[in-house]
Amino acid sequence: MSKILLLFVTGTLMYSCSTTKKVPIGKSLLVKNEIIENDTVINDEIVASLLYQKPNSGIGKFPIGLYMYNWAKDNPDSLYYNWLNRKPNRRENLAKIISNKQVDRLSQSFLVSGLSNFLKKTGQAPVIIDSKKVERSVNRLKSYYTNRGYFDVSVKAQIDSIAAKKGKVTYAIATGKAYTIDTLEHQIETPELDSIYKQIQDKSLLKRNAIYDVDNLSAERERITKYFRNNGVYHFQVNNISYEVIDTANPYKNYKLNVITNIENRYIKNNRNLDTITREPFKIFKISGVNIFTDRTSKNKTLSIDSTTYNNYNIYSNGKLNYKPKALTNAIFIEKNDLFSDDKKALTARALSNLRIFNPPTIEYVEDTIANKNGLIANIYLVPRKKFSWVPSFDIITSNIQEFGITGSMAVSFRNLFKGAEILEISGRGNIGSSQDLANPNNLFFNISEYGGDAKLTFPRIFFPINTQSFIKKEMFPTTQFNLGFYNQQNIGLDKQSLSGGLNYNWTTNSSRNNYKFELIAVNYVQNLNVSNYFNVYKNSYNTLNSIAQNYNTDPNLVNENGNLTQEGALAFMQNVLTGQTSLTPQNEDYKATLSISERYNRLTEDNLIVSSSFQFSRSTSRGIKDKNYYNFRAKLESAGNLLSLLSKNNTASSNNTKKVFGLDFSQYIKGEVEFVKLWEVNSKSSIAFRSFGGLAVPYGNGTSIPFSRSYFAGGSNDNRGWQAYSLGPGSSKSIFDFNEANMKIALNAEYRFNFFGALDGALFTDAGNIWNIFDNVENNDLTFNGFSSLQDLAVGSGLGFRYDFSYFLFRLDFGYKTYNPARERGNRWLKDVNFGKTVLNFGINYPF
Repeated sequence: MSKILLLFVTGTLMYSCSTTKKVPIGKSLLVKNEIIENDTVINDEIVASLLYQKPNSGIGKFPIGLYMYNWAKDNPDSLYYNWLNRKPNRRENLAKIISNKQVDRLSQSFLVSGLSNFLKKTGQAPVIIDSKKVERSVNRLKSYYTNRGYFDVSVKAQIDSIAAKKGKVTYAIATGKAYTIDTLEHQIETPELDSIYKQIQDKSLLKRNAIYDVDNLSAERERITKYFRNNGVYHFQVNNISYEVIDTANPYKNYKLNVITNIENRYIKNNRNLDTITREPFKIFKISGVNIFTDRTSKNKTLSIDSTTYNNYNIYSNGKLNYKPKALTNAIFIEKNDLFSDDKKALTARALSNLRIFNPPTIEYVEDTIANKNGLIANIYLVPRKKFSWVPSFDIITSNIQEFGITGSMAVSFRNLFKGAEILEISGRGNIGSSQDLANPNNLFFNISEYGGDAKLTFPRIFFPINTQSFIKKEMFPTTQFNLGFYNQQNIGLDKQSLSGGLNYNWTTNSSRNNYKFELIAVNYVQNLNVSNYFNVYKNSYNTLNSIAQNYNTDPNLVNENGNLTQEGALAFMQNVLTGQTSLTPQNEDYKATLSISERYNRLTEDNLIVSSSFQFSRSTSRGIKDKNYYNFRAKLESAGNLLSLLSKNNTASSNNTKKVFGLDFSQYIKGEVEFVKLWEVNSKSSIAFRSFGGLAVPYGNGTSIPFSRSYFAGGSNDNRGWQAYSLGPGSSKSIFDFNEANMKIALNAEYRFNFFGALDGALFTDAGNIWNIFDNVENNDLTFNGFSSLQDLAVGSGLGFRYDFSYFLFRLDFGYKTYNPARERGNRWLKDVNFGKTVLNFGINYPF
């Protein structure tokens, strides 16, 4: 009986998982498309994409989307009512528990209809072979090969059954011999255009002896049109160019073509009689005037219109002008007496939008019928954005720090503050929360608080003692930004107060592909207010000290009734060990651990004053969010403490041989980092992504270590996903601290990204990297970088990820595993931590790199 039951269950599951479950009788599920080109099977992604029907997608040969669709019930609401009415008293009995109205609503519930609707919407219906679509695919393939020079191409399709309700389609393509370009000629009626064309003729995309390709003809047409329209030919359009293709071997075939580029004179409809068309040579237009309308009403109003002229620009406003003329004209690249240019129009539109005080502008050209018959008047219409905007936000949160929290923020913007397109942005944020883990002598529900604010003033130009216009031109969209901020937290960590401020410059080149940021000065001061809470925050350090104290502590005043170190006792015991008041010696491992904890305690509890300068260059070749073939490069160099070192030159050095400014130790270091990200498109549904990162911060002069805020950590959803953030390294150490960080980092990441079905994507990833201490006050070899031999401590994590595209953002879930763990003994590092019980879950928004 059990065997019969097993066979029944197995058969039921196999039927429910059958790919042909919902394929109608007499129809076939498309399982495979086979493309044979000249007797050879090909796997060309471009050619395959031309077919109107493709097999259901999935992972390998497993069409998961089709299975999900098949799991859905076709008429779940009808099935529900059939079940409901199968017994006469079933509805009445249900209605006694819930109302009659709710009984009917159950038909639309998630368990009855919602799940099936979700499976249908998320899944993928079976692709049924359609002979009409197969024929359309044949015609499309013929057109594709013909457009690539194979004029004698032959395409045949055959539908074959390969199993019950399953079939495949074979497309057999015989290309024949490709035609090549033998001669290139051009015929241009307008003499001025012929002269312009000769300037770019030698850079033509059409080459003799190259295979004829329609895409090359289209690209050449675009190239010529762009050049003409950037050199004054205002009325020229891409359809003014036509090609004449002549077979040169008449009547015998030699597969050679003569391609003639034809540009006829302009066709013009008569204004009085639209049926009458005349032909005139194209004209070269210059800009005879530029009008700037600064608000939506000044275009049509004639009363109360104020106007001014500045550097050959006519500026109109409804009433008094609210902008400095120079601020407007700096963003305009259309100039009087220049040739008409599409590029300058686009650059002007982009520059005006970048000011962030106007909506995207409208730029129109009108032929000048009065002053210059070959002149154009450029009219630029601006719609100001609101001068003042306020954006509040409110949220309720929970985290590992607080069980309940209320957070709020607001951002206020003042546009055109000094009438020069300046923008002042002021933001404030605050949070109150409740935590049972913190001391709460007054028994307050809200025993955690944070608040802070920032102010940022942006100018659309460079403020600098020397003139930078010779090398930072206005088409680079330069900006100067002043910023100031403060932050305060209470009953969180060590309780901090921080002040920050700075001055930086930004500009771009090469159509925003290259971005530059020069931070002339950045000041950051952090003060710890509750140092006595240190060992409550860094519990791993406390546990290590407490474990050592069980064997070496001889002072009963340092422990509580349970024999554990108190907070004050932990500090005192640490001091006793380092001053030789215990039996521990510098050669002992417990002494070294105590020394490391002491060094870290001193660094994390000290107040930080950082005054730095930095320069950053970044370049991206990405053409948009759908681009899968691009690279990003970023390099940054930062230096801190040099200015303060000069100011403190005559100050008295402190007891630890560091200089002070205003009684504060300041950090001094140099830091450099480089990052490179590259994406390769494998096919339309998959790609490979690679990232490499290297960073090093070296303390010198007044600094013996790097401030915590400027150090590196490893692990987390955007780094090595086999480890949680701050839990990897340094080096081959066992990550003994709560937040492990160091001053050197290497990171390498690789992902194979693919589509499961619909909006659900997947990724297979491998991450490698670690952090180390180098050139600072850490001497433990397990934590330091000791040359190329330390590269064997690169940790490797790998795993599988899922991404769901919500259009406006991408939700990411990664399952990471420690593939190679340098914290283990050598020879026992590979695959020892790969099991489901040690999975590291990483949640994120958008791609990790």
